[in-house]
Amino acid sequence: MRQFLTIAANAFMELVRQPIFLLLMTGSVAFEIFLAVPYYFAFGDEPKLVENSTLAVMLLSGLFGAVLSASSSLAREIRSGTALAVLSKPVGRTQFLLAKFTGLAAALTLLTYVNLVGVLLSSRMAFDAYGKTDLAAISFFGLGIALAYALAGFSNFFLRRPFVSDAVFAMVFFTTLAAFFIFTFTRQQQSLGTAATVNWNLLPAGILILFALWVLAAIALACSTRFDTIPTLAICSAIFLVGLMSDYFFGKPAAQGVWWASTLYSLIPNWQLFWLADAIESGKSTFHWDYVGKALGYAACYVGAALAVGALLFEERELS
Repeated sequence: MRQFLTIAANAFMELVRQPIFLLLMTGSVAFEIFLAVPYYFAFGDEPKLVENSTLAVMLLSGLFGAVLSASSSLAREIRSGTALAVLSKPVGRTQFLLAKFTGLAAALTLLTYVNLVGVLLSSRMAFDAYGKTDLAAISFFGLGIALAYALAGFSNFFLRRPFVSDAVFAMVFFTTLAAFFIFTFTRQQQSLGTAATVNWNLLPAGILILFALWVLAAIALACSTRFDTIPTLAICSAIFLVGLMSDYFFGKPAAQGVWWASTLYSLIPNWQLFWLADAIESGKSTFHWDYVGKALGYAACYVGAALAVGALLFEERELS
């Protein structure tokens, strides 16, 4: 158990020390805040447009983060010989793969948390045709990002600590603190003098996206046992696109009893099950935690299946 926790912790720290991880985290959350700034003229649906857009940014940034992190965590170590050095110790390949996934899932959870803070802030900052841009909220959030980078720079220069990982953890702290101040001390005007509020229905929607990213990370990790970054990205992108249209391509034939459609419908993850934006827009979704629990079971089954395939491929991989 100690070896498992050590490998998982090392995998997590290795990922959060990657500059691409910090850039992806900063760029995605900053873009989510930016989406709540312009005037849209969407005939009263401006907040819904902002919420859907920010959830899409969260999903796409997690897609790239999962694939790049999986390749960095496993494929690069296989190529450089680090995996062979670790496996020469009393550590099994399956244990090594599961520990790598644990560290990868923890890093993706950190990325998704910061993005979810940005999504909730954007829902609070969004305004209709009678409102205006929330400059106070933008100032608070921009200050939080600036303080995170300043603190990381200070620790790097004076304490010789790694800049990227300190900036990532500082981003988590200061974005949370900025969100608290914005929710507590600022006020966004809407039409008829009403104040904008946070759409907390986005919270379960963000959690479901995290489940989808865990599934995608498991698939990317299984691909990384045999392929490098670009092939892994291509395979995961294809699975993602086909899974988005799974109901159309395989759902209808499967309902009619077509065996190949039923098989593919079961094998390919249906990403629409993790997307609550349409339900939130129609006003039919509140805190459906029962559905979140079922989605967790669905994701756990796919993660287990993908890691089982990855362990089988990894067992037969020549590392020398």
